[in-house]
Amino acid sequence: MGPHFSEQAFDFLEELEHRNNRAWFEENKPIYETELKARMLEVIEAVNSRLVQFAPDYLRPAPKAMLRIYRDVRFSNDKTPYKTHLAASWPRQGLEKAGGAGFFLQVGVHGVMVAGGAYSPGSPQLRAIREYLLDHHEQARELLAEKSVVRLAEPFDGRPLVRAPRGFPIEHPAADLLRVRSWALFAQLPGDVALKDGFVDSVVERFAALTPFVDFLNVPLATATPLEIEASAGLRRA
Repeated sequence: MGPHFSEQAFDFLEELEHRNNRAWFEENKPIYETELKARMLEVIEAVNSRLVQFAPDYLRPAPKAMLRIYRDVRFSNDKTPYKTHLAASWPRQGLEKAGGAGFFLQVGVHGVMVAGGAYSPGSPQLRAIREYLLDHHEQARELLAEKSVVRLAEPFDGRPLVRAPRGFPIEHPAADLLRVRSWALFAQLPGDVALKDGFVDSVVERFAALTPFVDFLNVPLATATPLEIEASAGLRRA
């Protein structure tokens, strides 16, 4: 048996969709603490125990990996205070605050999302990826065409630009890849997968399939962040 969520947890999330206010949340917070937060931390710990085997550079303490349920409403027209799902992220160590590629898990009543990559890289990070692709586009295509990736993830979209980005050649074998703006792969699963004993197995299987793709992205992303500088100075393992 592996850690997973309960029907009570999903009942809480369903009710939260209709009663997304502080009064209701505070009244039902004990359920959140035991059936959602505690269980999510158990899931993260179980994922960590498996990441050691194939992606040790992405290990992250469970409390840091779990994202807050509280929404940032400062710049949003939607002022509801709580997210109606749970989420966790595992960025590459050393790139946590600098836009590195990593893994992501979102759990909700309406579905489970497992992802890997860099969904919305900043301008320096996106440029680093594009420059790397000029000489490594064939490797990128091979990774995207891996049988396990094709079987377990949705087709790659990437939210491409209509035209080639400024400063990059229009006529190049990687022209289509250079237009990509979002370097993340997604797997969508039914919500009830999170209620079953094999939930962590389903998540880890997809993380493992996406690891070569995520590692590939972090080669150029490390050059756009402090990781490479620290590694060259002997302060961090590359």
